Amino acid sequence: QVRGLCGTYNWNQQDEFTTPMGDVETRVAAFANKYRASSSCPELSPFPLEPCGAFAGQRELAEAACAVLHGPAFQ
Repeated sequence: QVRGLCGTYNWNQQDEFTTPMGDVETRVAAFANKYRASSSCPELSPFPLEPCGAFAGQRELAEAACAVLHGPAFQ
């Protein structure tokens, strides 16, 4: 019964990118673009994102946040 940016949580990786319309995207950017809150939000590019280049000085903050996700609470 779960759907959205967090996936379907049904152990079937083939339907993790189910969109609000019920179709399944195969690319991350296309999937994320279906969940844009407003048409004024920019669409994601199909190319890999480079967040460290776009947000200089935020690397330490990002590494600390990711450390939580890689920590024992999520294992």
